[in-house]
Amino acid sequence: MKEYIYSRNAVHEALRAKRRQIFSIDIAEGAQEKGTLAEIVKLAGLQKVKVNRVPRGKLDKVHQNHQGVVAEVSGYPYSDLVDILDGIKDEPPFILILDSLQDPQNFGTLIRTAEAVGVHGIIIPLARAVEVTPSAVNASSGASEHMLIAKSNLSQAMDALRDADVWLVGLDQAGAEVEAGSRHLKGALGLIVGSEGEGLHDLTRKKCDIVLKLPMKGKIESLNAAVAGSVALYLAYLNRNA
Repeated sequence: MKEYIYSRNAVHEALRAKRRQIFSIDIAEGAQEKGTLAEIVKLAGLQKVKVNRVPRGKLDKVHQNHQGVVAEVSGYPYSDLVDILDGIKDEPPFILILDSLQDPQNFGTLIRTAEAVGVHGIIIPLARAVEVTPSAVNASSGASEHMLIAKSNLSQAMDALRDADVWLVGLDQAGAEVEAGSRHLKGALGLIVGSEGEGLHDLTRKKCDIVLKLPMKGKIESLNAAVAGSVALYLAYLNRNA
């Protein structure tokens, strides 16, 4: 299945990652080839990808936020949990599990943060949840192209992670407040973030080893899923590398 990804970072990272087939790249007429755009043209040449100069209106039909470049690519190359775990070398697993997240912008933000802090892979449900769409790729600034993402039955995936001695930590407002330096965010870790409106599903919550929430000092009651998940990922990153 072919699709169109857009924006300079998304197309650039797809070229760098070399995980998708890139059929062609369209660049807006008049766009100056400098910075990231120059790198796109250079990498496309090295990989023998055809680059076309087209009217900006053609790119507008794909998405208004194209930044002057669109690429026709193969569908996103999903991984599986076995591949993710087998690829981890010389450090404890660090896995992000998303329980029915719906918004591609939130998904992209979490992918970008996860890639930045060294998460080995992301697990999403088989159905009724956000997927790696062009919008999510754009929101991740192309980090999706480097991240291993698996579709799985979450219950079975959590069982498999537990069998691999991964500690499963749910993030939910009903949990206990996480403390600085928490031992629950160290070592082999699977961090589970719930959906925007409902949080963690009951079965997911029951399968967690512990459920934590971020402390809140201000007057608002909660953070959205992407912000809360990103903060928790960085807390885990700092604890794992302390």
